[in-house]
Amino acid sequence: MVLKEYNPTIPMIGGINMFGVLVMFHFIFSFVSSCDARIKGAPYPTSPVIENISWDFTSLRRAAIGSDLWPITWANDNTLFTAWGDGGGFGGTNRDGRSSLGVAQTKGSGANWQGFNIFGGKNSESKANFSGKPTGLIYIDRVLYMGVVEQNKWLRWKIGRSTDHGRTWIFNGTPFSSYWDFAEPDGAFSDTVFLNFGKNYQGARDGYVYAYSQDHRALSSQHDIAMFRVPKEHIMDRKYYEYFAGIDTYGKPRWTSDISKRAPVFTDTNGIGWGVRVDFNPVLHRYFLTTWHGYDGSWGVFDAPEPWGPWTTVAYYERWIDSIPKFGFSFPQKWISKDGKTLWMVFSGEGIYDSFNVIKARFTLK
Repeated sequence: MVLKEYNPTIPMIGGINMFGVLVMFHFIFSFVSSCDARIKGAPYPTSPVIENISWDFTSLRRAAIGSDLWPITWANDNTLFTAWGDGGGFGGTNRDGRSSLGVAQTKGSGANWQGFNIFGGKNSESKANFSGKPTGLIYIDRVLYMGVVEQNKWLRWKIGRSTDHGRTWIFNGTPFSSYWDFAEPDGAFSDTVFLNFGKNYQGARDGYVYAYSQDHRALSSQHDIAMFRVPKEHIMDRKYYEYFAGIDTYGKPRWTSDISKRAPVFTDTNGIGWGVRVDFNPVLHRYFLTTWHGYDGSWGVFDAPEPWGPWTTVAYYERWIDSIPKFGFSFPQKWISKDGKTLWMVFSGEGIYDSFNVIKARFTLK
């Protein structure tokens, strides 16, 4: 969660997005090393489906200066809901309209979108009335759900729901700080993000919600991602949660109600950062997991035929664009082309990336 202040002024010259040009300029000097390192050091073998990703750095657009994180989900009204930590959200800055947490809505395509604050931030419809940071969003059957991690300590987590498009929120326990759905000593599931499918959860694999988190967050270093599933109608009730416990001899996932018996669903000994994201591409029939593995702009894209793997490596970057930390890389299904190969990615970070960033990407298939 970024607390730094940064000068947000990036000019337009002759109609050209100078932020995108600046990023492309940085990328030119790191292009060879980034491409050479795409698979080098990766924790999993190369993807059998995706040959590579190309990035249109001139398309990179930045908004909501001073606000980070930005988990995102596709609602029934064809808009995307997203959420931030710190800052004033869309139209605000690091100080102007600053909220600990806010919820917003975006309308339009990946190439042409607008953002509007709903809860918290500058000129929002509803004032934020609790603190914390958003970890994940998911929209199911006309209800918006949000995961929130405890402010400053970052080791306890809870889930809330909104039936009015994010304007008001209901959590287990009153007041807000009186109850946490996860309060494990090792910080398990304190950074939970949800696997998103289509609009209003259309096209879901089954009747479950799948969720992931950087595991053992209380430790000095993290190398694993943990996973749970829950019937979508019981997403607010932890007693229905089942934790991934590995793969059996038939290649099927094992599930347990005992959180202490969970097993990693993904491991990278180079590191696992907060802000894991998992999205489904319905055209390619692949699940895409992203996570950063170094506090220097290093991150990876991985794919699998199922939510639990087996994982393969699409890209594994060292100092992508530059050495400024970046995180929360997601591919909203709404912004995936009909052939599944052109996407718009949302991400955040520190410094010039402490904002809502959107960039165009293109998959080359094998």
